[in-house]
Formats: sequence, structure tokens, C-alpha cells
Amino acid sequence: MFVDFTTLKVKAGDGGRGCVAFRREKFVSKGGPSGGDGGKGGDVIVRVDYNLNTLQDIKYRKSYKAESGENGKGGLKHGSDGASVIIPVPLGTVIKDAKTKKIIVDLVAENQEAVIARGGKGGRGNAHFATSTKQAPRFAEPGLPGEEKELILELKLFSDVGLVGLPNAGKSTLISKLTAARPKIAAYPFTTLTPNLGIVKYGEYRSFLMADIPGLIEGAHTGKGLGIRFLRHLERTKVLAFLIEATDPEPQKTYHTLNNELNQYVADFRRKSRFIVLSKCDLVSEIPSVAIDDLPVVAISAVNGNGLEDFILTAVRLLDGNG
Repeated sequence: MFVDFTTLKVKAGDGGRGCVAFRREKFVSKGGPSGGDGGKGGDVIVRVDYNLNTLQDIKYRKSYKAESGENGKGGLKHGSDGASVIIPVPLGTVIKDAKTKKIIVDLVAENQEAVIARGGKGGRGNAHFATSTKQAPRFAEPGLPGEEKELILELKLFSDVGLVGLPNAGKSTLISKLTAARPKIAAYPFTTLTPNLGIVKYGEYRSFLMADIPGLIEGAHTGKGLGIRFLRHLERTKVLAFLIEATDPEPQKTYHTLNNELNQYVADFRRKSRFIVLSKCDLVSEIPSVAIDDLPVVAISAVNGNGLEDFILTAVRLLDGNG
């Protein structure tokens, strides 16, 4: 199951209590204070695991708690620090504070990790509080509590080429022809309910990652259709491929509808490289001439394979900055 959004509660470990103790040795009738410090509580840490591509495990677990520090001991013995807990997450996970909605960390690098809840400091033992006037203090510090937080986790996929189009524009068929991805394909809108990723290989050693998200409709940025839930998966995409059916009577209007939904969601989409893909050309006797904002146009039929090589070459040229 593909899960790209969940909430989570985390609790770092509490610091251990400082110890109240005194030296008890032969021939020493009144030994001084010897209480040791409490151990530090364990942290809650998130770490990128490149083998993960979903937040499914976290969604069903719901909470993580680190170990508290051990209390201090006599003989100036320090309590052991509590064990930290490490939460593996997919690359591209954004972690926010559930109350303030402020981003705590955006995990964009392989093996990147971050402390999201810090363990409490251990309390000092009574040995720290001896003075010339108070040589036998009978008190010590309690440990500080560990941080406790409610978090929002969002996954934003990384891809090189993102497929954008109305429902049933042929995106899933295209990605199934060019990659090993096997999305559900049917002749009705919203067949695709989750993003699909696939690797497109070209030449002897090169490849790029392509993403197919559910189709957009007018008003998607406000939540219509499948809405903004999946638009975020295009934020990290380098090149946008706008799929418009060759039978569309108003291709320019369709492009501007799709483009407007992206721009309304986040302004950064305006700066992304892009090209037009006329899909389902097997359904027309003559490929229509389309000119939209001086963008490259590629005509394809994913069913019979026509134009797929041109699609790859155009995507690679834009990825290489030669568009």
C-alpha cells in the first residue's frame, strides 16, 4: 500500500534522577556526598532509508518512545544514558510540527538523519552540591523530561520527469510501456489512485525516473477530484510532460487549465522545464498541428509505440538543460 501522509506521536526519554548518597568506608566515620548523575534520555531520530518508498509502517505504528536515562548511583557512578530510537523514513519525507505546521526537517539526502525530539538531561547527584558550609547535602536534581511532540509526515516523491494530464489522458499506459511499472489501466477517469514510479532506460548506461500521478481537473488545487494530495509529488520533479489527447478539440485550453492548477498550488512550477505530449495518436487519422507557448511538442501512441523514442529524447534534452 502506498502511504504518503500520516501523523505520529514521539516521546524522547526522560533524564535519570541524580543520586543522594554518601561515602561509607572503613575508618571514615563521616564520608562526603557521593551521589552520581542521572543518565541522559534517549533521542528520537529519523533517518532516510533508501529502500523505503512509503510511510505505511509509521502509519500503523503511530507512536515511538525512546528509553529514559538510568538514575545515578552511589560512589559517584553515572547512570547509563537511555537508548535512542531511530525511525526509518523514505527519501523525500517532510516532517512538520502538527500544532504550528512548521517544517522541522526536509529529508532530501540519502542516509540523512535528524533529531526530532531530544532526550532530557540527567539530574546532578548530591556530590555537586557540597560547599564549605553544607558538606552533606541531602538533595539531588531530578532529570529533565524528554521532548514530546505530535508530528505530520508528508512524502514528496523525487522524479526526473512528471506526467501531468486530465484523467484518462494516457499517462498510466505511457509509463507502463516505457518502464517496469504496472499501474492499473482502464478506459475511465481516476483509474490511477496513487502515484506510480518507473525507471526509463536509454542508451547503454543512462536512465531517468518518471512519475505518473492521478489526473488533474479544474479546481484540483482547492481539493477537487483527488486534489492537492498528489500535486506535492510534482514539486521535486525536474521536467513536466503535459499529456493532451490528440482528439482534444481545445488542446491549448487544456494545457492552460493544467498549468494553472500547478501554479495555483505552488509558484515554483512556473520555473520547471516542460513539453507537450499529444497522446492517443492512434485514434486520429491525421496528427493535429499544435503550438502552445513555444513548447516542444511530441506526438505519441503508447498503444502501438509510435513516438516513444521522440518522447525519451525530448525528456533527456530538457533534463540535460538543452531545451
